[in-house]
Order: sequence, then C-alpha cells, then structure tokens
Amino acid sequence: MFPPNARTRQLNGTCDISVDMELFLHYSLIPSFFIILVLSFLQRREQHRERDDTYLLRNHFGMIVPLDFVGTFSNRWSYGVAFGATANKIMFLFSEGYQPLLVPQWAQAFVLLIGGIEVGLSHFPFFACLSSEFGLVSSVLGFSYSLVWFVVTTLYIIQCPHGQFVGNYETVMFYWPSLLCLAFLLGRFLHIFVKSLRVHLGWELQMEEKPFLEVHQAEHVKRLLRKYPLQERNKSWFQTRIYEWDPYFQFPSRMIGTIVLAFICLYLFIVIEFCVFVYVRDELDVFEGELESYITSMNQTGSPVLLQVKELINITKEVWVVTILPASLTCVSYLFHILACYRKHIKRLWAGDKHFLPLKFHNPSSSESVVAIARYSGWQIAYILWGYLIIHVMQSLCGLAIMYSLVLPVIHHQALEMLRGLGIGILTVSIVLGLMVLQVWIATSFFLQPKMGTDDKQKPLALNNRRAFHNFNYFLFFYNVLLGLGACLSRLFISCVLGTWLIARIDRTILQSGYERADMGFSAWIGMLYVDHYHTNPVLVSFCHILITSHRERRLQQTIKYWYLNQSAGPRLSARSRTRWLLLQTLINNPELVRLRKSRPGLGSQEFTQILLTCSES
Repeated sequence: MFPPNARTRQLNGTCDISVDMELFLHYSLIPSFFIILVLSFLQRREQHRERDDTYLLRNHFGMIVPLDFVGTFSNRWSYGVAFGATANKIMFLFSEGYQPLLVPQWAQAFVLLIGGIEVGLSHFPFFACLSSEFGLVSSVLGFSYSLVWFVVTTLYIIQCPHGQFVGNYETVMFYWPSLLCLAFLLGRFLHIFVKSLRVHLGWELQMEEKPFLEVHQAEHVKRLLRKYPLQERNKSWFQTRIYEWDPYFQFPSRMIGTIVLAFICLYLFIVIEFCVFVYVRDELDVFEGELESYITSMNQTGSPVLLQVKELINITKEVWVVTILPASLTCVSYLFHILACYRKHIKRLWAGDKHFLPLKFHNPSSSESVVAIARYSGWQIAYILWGYLIIHVMQSLCGLAIMYSLVLPVIHHQALEMLRGLGIGILTVSIVLGLMVLQVWIATSFFLQPKMGTDDKQKPLALNNRRAFHNFNYFLFFYNVLLGLGACLSRLFISCVLGTWLIARIDRTILQSGYERADMGFSAWIGMLYVDHYHTNPVLVSFCHILITSHRERRLQQTIKYWYLNQSAGPRLSARSRTRWLLLQTLINNPELVRLRKSRPGLGSQEFTQILLTCSES
C-alpha cells in the first residue's frame, strides 16, 4: 500500500509467507457459497406457487437474510463483532488497495463495487449463521468457517509478524482486532451449538420465535400510559449533562454494528497514519542530511535558512505526534455522541416533534429514505475516518501557531518582544469589542423607550430620542464599514474552524439554513431516522401487535365453534374428528402442553399449534 524503506525491506526479507490473505479472500468464496446454499435449502419460502407434490424443490431454497437492518434488537453485540471481523478488509478497500482487475481510471468505481461485493460474500456466512433459525446446522457451519479464518489469520501473523513501517510486530497491530472478533464468534457459535443440542435432545425447551413486539417496546408504551409523578427524582450531574440510561430503549443492531466497526476502523486508520508518518519522517531525515551536505559543499556553516528549515521540520514532527491523542479522543467522543443524538432524535420523532429538523426534511422522499438506511452505516464510518484526518491536520496547524507565537520566542530569548506584541494585539481586540459593547449600551440607555411593566425582561423595540439616534447612525456608519471587514474575516475563520471540527458528525449539517439538502451525509442521517421511526415506533408496533393477536384469537374461536358444531352433529362425526376435538380441549385446558407438542408439516397441525401457542401466551 505504501513504498517500504531500507530498514523494513530488511525485516521483510526474513518472512517466508505461505498464506496470501488476498488470495485466500478469493478462495473463501467457495465455502461461503456452500454455506449459503445449505442454509437456503433449509430455509422455507413463506410464499410459493402451488405445484405438484412431486416437484423436487417444494418450498425449499428461501432467501437468506444476513441481518435485519431495521428491526433487529437481539444478538446485537454478536452482529457488531461480526462487523468488526471485516474491519481489515474494509480498510483495504478504503485505501483503494484492492485492484483485482486492471481497468481505466474512470472505471475504478466499478472495481471498488466488485471488491465490496466480494468482501460482503466472503463474510456473509458469519451473519447468516447468526441469524439462522436452524441453530444446530448453522452453528456447526459458522464455527467451521470462523475457525478457518482464525487459523489462516494466525498463520499469516506468525509467518510474518513484522511490517514495512513500524517494524517489529506491525502485523500483530493490524490484525489483533480481527483475531479477537473471530475468537468471540467461535465462542458464540459454540454456545449456539450447545444450546441447540440440548433442545434437540429434549433437555431444554425450544426457544420461542422472534416476537413481533419486543419487551422494551411494550414497556415503553406502558410508561407512556402511566401518570408521571408530580415531583421528578433528582438526577446526577452525569445524567443531566452527559447521558441518562433509559431501560426501555434499545439501539438496533445496525447502530451497534456501525459503532463497533467504526471503532476498529478508526484504530486501524490511526495505525496506518502513524506508519505513513514514520515513512515521511525517515524521508525528511534523509532530506536534512542532503541539505547539510549541500550547505557544507558551498562553504557555508550555520546558515539561518537551514536552521529555520530544520526547526520547522522538528517542530512539525513533534506537534503531529502530540496531536494524535486529542484528535483520536475527539472522534471517539463523536461516536458516543452519535448514539446519544440517535436516541434523542428518534424519541422526538416518536413524540411527533419535528421542530429540530429543517423544514425541507419534514416530509422526506420515501425512496431516498430507503436508500439512506443502506448508505448510513458505510458513510458514518467514512465520515469518522476522514474527519479524524481533517481534525488532526487542523489541530496540528493550531499547535504550530501556538509554538511559533508563544513557545519559540521564549526559547529564543525573545519573551519580551512576544509579550509586547501579544499585549498590543489583546489591547486592540479589547478596544474593538469594547466599542461594540458601548454601542449596545448607548442604544439601550438612550434610544429605547422605558419598560412597559415591571416584569418585562427588556425594553420594547420602540425608538426614543430619534434626532440623536439618526446622528448616532450617521457618524458610526463610516466606522462600521471598517469594522465589518474584521467581522467578515472572523465569520470566515469561525466557519472554517467549526466546519472542520464538526466534519465527522453526520447527525448535524455544517451548511447554512436553506442548503441542508446539499449535505448528503446529513440527508442520509435524516432518512435513516425516518425509516426507523416508521418501522420501530413502539406505539405503532404495539397497535399492530394487538391487531394480530386479536385476529388469531378470532380464528381460534371460529375453530372451536366449528368443532363444537361437528360434535353436536351426532353419528356423522368420525372417530378422527372426535380425537382432534378432545386434543383441542386438552391443549386449551393445559397450555403448558402446547410447547411440548410436535407438529407434522403438511397436515395443518403446525399452524394449529402455533395458533394455540399464541393464544396461550396472550
């Protein structure tokens, strides 16, 4: 990805690599397709056309869903760790180091698209095995696939632990997050296998299917229906100023996976940046040596220009290293703040409050919102990475300004000149600000009419002493022209600082009012919020849950009525029908037996048991 130097070439010369990670990525598609094929065969299609019973596939080969990006609230951290296992490949794509095809420059977007699809297919089994309802088979397949990736990655690290820039254990620095994620997935699949085996052997009851209404959503609706206490409980400083935990709110799996992957990618990006810094530092050292040799050959010693260049290089290197920590901490705080903003914004939408959104986003396009939820996770990670780099550069420039304006004058015994210039600058700014404050004070004291009531916070906007006011405006007109120049420059400076400081935050726009649609990242954030709002609103989901439960109860009542009429028919009732009627009465009177009853597909008993199970739960 970057050209090596002499020292690293010597380290890498001792490596005997038998595992090519890029080649293994290509070959991993073979077992990936096999796992997808097996899980697809086991997956039943919910809607299929009526065909002859001898048809080979029947209703097999359903579509595999790796992850529900909208309404999944279970297995959140497992999905997040599965995303974390893809971090190295995503950073490889981010650096555009993946070039499987030689194409013109204008076709690079298609190559990156192919690379993204290949990475997605190679890691598809992790998500498919986690979300599959066939726990016994999916856990074995997922464990085997994760073990292969773990072994291959470990062999690659053992065979070549050193890198091209940092030197010793550079490969370990790059790959230990993926190894940790793969180890977690191995443990997770092993846990799923043991649990599914216990269910298969009858040692444990089978887990219920995914509920339509989550527990936290039901509790949220119950809290809305309760009366709030007249006196709220006291909150700590952390709860008031930073974050307050809500037991009836859960982040979807998409947000957890995005944050986990963003953390790992940010770490890898910082490591890559440090590697580039090491390479540039070595090149600058070579440049300094050549410059000294040139000055010596010209019979010049102690040239001021040479000293200033060397000083600039040394200070730049030190400032760049020092600002790594504050820049990384800023981006880490942004990741946590994004979660807090997501909860705050989605709760406001649940309450019907759209005032925090620009007016143009009150009724977004449905198609754009659907695309936005697909874009958000990837864009959020990219914004964080580029934001870190931009913030790091900005903080380094601020550090250089502080060094040259405050620190170096003291080192060079020019503290008095520095203090004199600093004092003159502070005095000039203070006078300008004082004149601005004086204008406001004069306007308040002489050119506004008195308050109309004792409870008014400020004077009414009604002019007083109009003749003096017009003279005041006339004589300050020429001064305010010059003052406006400084105000314009300060506006530009503040916009640049805030724009670069908040570039990584996708939850707010950095553009002026009226131009928010030009901010594609902010548009993706709003579209994602609306999709979650329309599909995971607890009140709406609870209402749909009541409708579905009521419909199932009516179907059960109709079934009971049908069997009762058949029983009253007398001699026309068959023995099989009497047996099924007695079975129905037994299951209704003993709901705990419904979970233990085995269903035979194709005979209608599976749907009948499911109806009884739902009604017994309600």
